[in-house]
Amino acid sequence: MDRFVFLDRDGVINKDSADYIKTPSEFEFIHQSPEAIALLCQNGFSVIVVTNQSLIGRKMASMETLSAIFQKMTRGIEDAGGWITDIFFCPHTPQDLCACRKPAPGLILAAQKKYGIDLGSACMVGDKTTDIDCGKTAGCSTTILVKTGYGKTALGQLAQEKHRPDHVAQNLYDAAVWIVEHLKNP
Repeated sequence: MDRFVFLDRDGVINKDSADYIKTPSEFEFIHQSPEAIALLCQNGFSVIVVTNQSLIGRKMASMETLSAIFQKMTRGIEDAGGWITDIFFCPHTPQDLCACRKPAPGLILAAQKKYGIDLGSACMVGDKTTDIDCGKTAGCSTTILVKTGYGKTALGQLAQEKHRPDHVAQNLYDAAVWIVEHLKNP
Protein backbone atom coordinates (compact mmCIF):
# COMPACT_ATOMS: atom_id res chain seq x y z
CA MET A 1 0.00 0.00 0.00
CA ASP A 2 1.32 3.41 -0.95
CA ARG A 3 1.83 5.84 1.89
CA PHE A 4 1.45 9.52 1.02
CA VAL A 5 3.03 12.62 2.52
CA PHE A 6 1.63 16.01 1.54
CA LEU A 7 4.06 18.91 1.75
CA ASP A 8 3.46 22.61 1.69
CA ARG A 9 6.11 24.34 -0.44
CA ASP A 10 7.03 27.84 0.80
CA GLY A 11 8.51 27.74 4.29
CA VAL A 12 8.78 23.94 4.23
CA ILE A 13 10.76 22.98 1.11
CA ASN A 14 12.09 26.43 0.24
CA LYS A 15 12.69 29.70 2.03
CA ASP A 16 9.56 31.82 2.06
CA SER A 17 9.33 35.53 1.28
CA ALA A 18 6.74 38.11 2.26
CA ASP A 19 7.21 39.37 -1.33
CA TYR A 20 6.41 35.90 -2.77
CA ILE A 21 8.68 33.63 -4.78
CA LYS A 22 8.17 35.18 -8.22
CA THR A 23 11.10 33.80 -10.24
CA PRO A 24 13.23 30.66 -10.27
CA SER A 25 16.20 32.72 -9.03
CA GLU A 26 14.21 33.59 -5.86
CA PHE A 27 13.60 29.90 -5.11
CA GLU A 28 16.12 28.69 -2.51
CA PHE A 29 15.92 25.34 -0.74
CA ILE A 30 15.81 25.23 3.05
CA HIS A 31 18.86 23.29 4.28
CA GLN A 32 18.42 19.52 3.75
CA SER A 33 14.88 19.71 2.36
CA PRO A 34 15.78 17.88 -0.89
CA GLU A 35 17.49 15.19 1.20
CA ALA A 36 14.39 14.97 3.41
CA ILE A 37 12.20 14.26 0.40
CA ALA A 38 14.73 11.69 -0.83
CA LEU A 39 14.60 9.99 2.58
CA LEU A 40 10.81 9.76 2.37
CA CYS A 41 10.88 8.42 -1.20
CA GLN A 42 13.57 5.87 -0.42
CA ASN A 43 11.42 4.58 2.46
CA GLY A 44 8.34 3.98 0.33
CA PHE A 45 6.45 7.25 0.72
CA SER A 46 4.92 9.11 -2.21
CA VAL A 47 5.37 12.87 -1.86
CA ILE A 48 2.80 15.33 -3.17
CA VAL A 49 3.22 19.10 -2.90
CA VAL A 50 0.06 21.08 -2.05
CA THR A 51 0.66 24.81 -2.19
CA ASN A 52 -1.22 28.10 -2.33
CA GLN A 53 0.25 30.20 -5.14
CA SER A 54 -1.86 33.36 -5.17
CA LEU A 55 0.90 35.16 -7.04
CA ILE A 56 -0.90 33.84 -10.16
CA GLY A 57 -4.25 35.35 -9.14
CA ARG A 58 -2.46 38.53 -8.11
CA LYS A 59 -0.82 38.66 -11.57
CA MET A 60 2.67 38.77 -10.02
CA ALA A 61 3.89 35.84 -12.15
CA SER A 62 2.73 33.83 -15.14
CA MET A 63 1.88 30.14 -15.22
CA GLU A 64 5.06 29.64 -17.27
CA THR A 65 7.16 31.23 -14.53
CA LEU A 66 5.47 29.16 -11.84
CA SER A 67 6.15 26.07 -13.91
CA ALA A 68 9.84 27.05 -14.16
CA ILE A 69 9.97 27.45 -10.36
CA PHE A 70 8.41 23.99 -9.92
CA GLN A 71 10.95 22.57 -12.42
CA LYS A 72 13.84 24.05 -10.43
CA MET A 73 12.40 22.48 -7.28
CA THR A 74 11.88 19.03 -8.79
CA ARG A 75 15.36 19.01 -10.38
CA GLY A 76 16.98 19.85 -7.04
CA ILE A 77 15.02 17.09 -5.33
CA GLU A 78 15.92 14.59 -8.08
CA ASP A 79 19.58 15.57 -7.75
CA ALA A 80 19.33 14.58 -4.06
CA GLY A 81 17.82 11.19 -4.96
CA GLY A 82 14.14 11.94 -4.38
CA TRP A 83 11.14 12.77 -6.50
CA ILE A 84 7.79 14.50 -6.33
CA THR A 85 4.80 12.38 -7.33
CA ASP A 86 2.70 15.42 -8.18
CA ILE A 87 2.12 19.10 -7.44
CA PHE A 88 -1.32 20.51 -6.72
CA PHE A 89 -1.58 24.28 -6.39
CA CYS A 90 -4.22 26.93 -5.85
CA PRO A 91 -3.73 29.99 -8.08
CA HIS A 92 -6.52 31.97 -6.40
CA THR A 93 -6.40 34.92 -4.02
CA PRO A 94 -8.06 34.71 -0.60
CA GLN A 95 -10.84 36.95 -1.91
CA ASP A 96 -11.80 34.32 -4.52
CA LEU A 97 -13.24 32.07 -1.78
CA CYS A 98 -12.37 28.94 -3.75
CA ALA A 99 -12.46 25.35 -2.47
CA CYS A 100 -8.79 24.70 -3.22
CA ARG A 101 -7.02 27.41 -1.22
CA LYS A 102 -5.71 26.07 2.07
CA PRO A 103 -7.07 25.80 4.75
CA ALA A 104 -9.83 24.38 2.51
CA PRO A 105 -9.05 20.71 1.75
CA GLY A 106 -9.56 20.94 -2.02
CA LEU A 107 -5.94 20.29 -3.06
CA ILE A 108 -5.64 17.18 -0.89
CA LEU A 109 -9.05 15.93 -1.99
CA ALA A 110 -8.08 16.40 -5.65
CA ALA A 111 -4.93 14.33 -5.03
CA GLN A 112 -6.99 11.71 -3.20
CA LYS A 113 -9.32 11.41 -6.17
CA LYS A 114 -6.48 11.22 -8.72
CA TYR A 115 -4.39 8.65 -6.82
CA GLY A 116 -6.96 6.77 -4.72
CA ILE A 117 -5.21 7.85 -1.52
CA ASP A 118 -6.28 6.49 1.85
CA LEU A 119 -6.18 9.77 3.76
CA GLY A 120 -6.48 7.83 7.00
CA SER A 121 -2.84 6.85 6.54
CA ALA A 122 -1.62 10.12 4.97
CA CYS A 123 0.47 12.87 6.54
CA MET A 124 0.43 16.64 5.97
CA VAL A 125 3.54 18.71 6.70
CA GLY A 126 3.38 22.50 6.78
CA ASP A 127 4.57 25.67 8.47
CA LYS A 128 1.25 27.49 8.88
CA THR A 129 -2.02 27.00 10.71
CA THR A 130 -3.70 26.75 7.31
CA ASP A 131 -1.60 23.67 6.49
CA ILE A 132 -2.50 21.92 9.73
CA ASP A 133 -6.18 22.86 9.36
CA CYS A 134 -6.17 21.63 5.75
CA GLY A 135 -4.65 18.27 6.69
CA LYS A 136 -7.05 17.74 9.58
CA THR A 137 -10.12 18.81 7.58
CA ALA A 138 -9.15 16.55 4.67
CA GLY A 139 -8.85 13.58 7.02
CA CYS A 140 -5.09 13.06 7.11
CA SER A 141 -4.19 10.84 10.06
CA THR A 142 -1.10 12.87 10.92
CA THR A 143 -0.17 16.55 10.71
CA ILE A 144 3.29 17.90 11.33
CA LEU A 145 4.25 21.53 11.85
CA VAL A 146 7.82 22.49 10.96
CA LYS A 147 9.45 25.45 12.72
CA THR A 148 10.90 26.82 9.48
CA GLY A 149 9.07 29.52 7.52
CA TYR A 150 6.14 30.73 9.62
CA GLY A 151 6.26 27.65 11.86
CA LYS A 152 7.28 29.35 15.08
CA THR A 153 4.46 31.90 14.71
CA ALA A 154 1.98 29.15 13.84
CA LEU A 155 2.97 27.15 16.91
CA GLY A 156 1.70 29.94 19.14
CA GLN A 157 -1.49 30.33 17.11
CA LEU A 158 -2.23 26.59 17.09
CA ALA A 159 -1.98 26.43 20.87
CA GLN A 160 -5.22 28.46 20.86
CA GLU A 161 -7.05 26.38 18.24
CA LYS A 162 -8.70 22.99 17.97
CA HIS A 163 -6.48 21.69 15.16
CA ARG A 164 -3.15 21.08 16.83
CA PRO A 165 -0.39 19.29 14.95
CA ASP A 166 0.34 15.69 15.88
CA HIS A 167 4.07 16.44 15.87
CA VAL A 168 6.31 19.51 15.74
CA ALA A 169 9.64 19.23 13.90
CA GLN A 170 12.59 21.60 13.59
CA ASN A 171 12.56 21.37 9.78
CA LEU A 172 11.53 19.08 6.93
CA TYR A 173 14.48 16.73 7.44
CA ASP A 174 13.59 16.31 11.12
CA ALA A 175 9.96 15.68 10.07
CA ALA A 176 11.04 13.09 7.47
CA VAL A 177 13.10 11.17 10.04
CA TRP A 178 10.09 11.16 12.40
CA ILE A 179 7.74 10.03 9.60
CA VAL A 180 10.02 7.15 8.62
CA GLU A 181 10.39 6.07 12.26
CA HIS A 182 6.71 6.40 13.22
CA LEU A 183 4.58 6.04 10.08
CA LYS A 184 6.43 3.65 7.76
CA ASN A 185 4.40 0.60 8.72
CA PRO A 186 0.63 1.13 8.59
